Amino acid sequence: MNIAVMVNLRARRGSERVGGMVQRIFPRARLALTRSLDEARTWISEQLRPNPPTLLLAGGGDGTITGLLNELRAQGLSLPAIGVLPLGTGNAWARVTGAPKPVDALRQLAACGERLPPLRLFSLVRVENKVAPFAGTGWDAETLQDFKDHLAKFPAGPLREANGGLRGYMGALFTRTIPRHTFGRGAPRVKVYNLGAPALTMDARGTVVPLPGGETGALLYEGPVGVAGAATTPEWGFGFKAFPFAQAVPHRLSVRVYGAGVLEATRNMFKLWRGAHPLPKMNDYFVERLRMDFDREVPFQMGGDIMGLRRSLEFSLAEESVQLVDWRQLKRLVANA
Repeated sequence: MNIAVMVNLRARRGSERVGGMVQRIFPRARLALTRSLDEARTWISEQLRPNPPTLLLAGGGDGTITGLLNELRAQGLSLPAIGVLPLGTGNAWARVTGAPKPVDALRQLAACGERLPPLRLFSLVRVENKVAPFAGTGWDAETLQDFKDHLAKFPAGPLREANGGLRGYMGALFTRTIPRHTFGRGAPRVKVYNLGAPALTMDARGTVVPLPGGETGALLYEGPVGVAGAATTPEWGFGFKAFPFAQAVPHRLSVRVYGAGVLEATRNMFKLWRGAHPLPKMNDYFVERLRMDFDREVPFQMGGDIMGLRRSLEFSLAEESVQLVDWRQLKRLVANA
């Protein structure tokens, strides 16, 4: 295989040690250890454009993978097959595809010889001419920023590492995000318009059905909103199934708009986490394209990266799709070889 590997040294578990494992197992692979998007951009331009890889291994979190996808698009390269090495924090795509720890992932790939490993196709969300596996506004984006602010209090070392995962995320949620909404301003309001083919929804029995009044141009929802977003993958990270019906309808985005307040959401946290259905004030849509207009600026994230504040957002199904290494299927193939 024509393999290229990028390891984000700024990712939570990114390190030169991972690069060393790559060199030992795949000595012919083109390897980049990067600390910034500029370094990744230069590597893509100088190393990948002249000879595009058939398989690109990306070591980092969802933000790393999202950044790579968009830089490849910006440089006019077709998206290669991508293997996610779970070196980030939330690791949504890594969890969905069953990625093992890097050393096991590399050994399983080596067992493929010159053949590509099993792949799984994922559509992408397109917002503001960028693509991602998920994007949204509300508490999720706020909590991501609160988590980063919380983590910045700790110097590099064991204490920072201990607060860098789910523990730190939950700490930020309960000590920053929830109190801010409990004692601060009320929830913003949103208007959600369908801009594509007639919308579908999920009924209480878990069956996909046409949405009454969901025709092209229709106002799908108007009211308070805690979280609103679109995805083509079930998770946001940490095992949180924020979009449990993603991929239930081919060629459609899974969109969720949650209108409950923060206290009700806190009471239902475990149901929300495991993707329970139905839930009061949870609205599920399957669309090709839609717009959300908010009554004030709201925080926005794409693929786990904070993108700033927005008053209006348009989500659409990207023309591109990406094939990710299906690590679960690869593990079975290697075990049965």
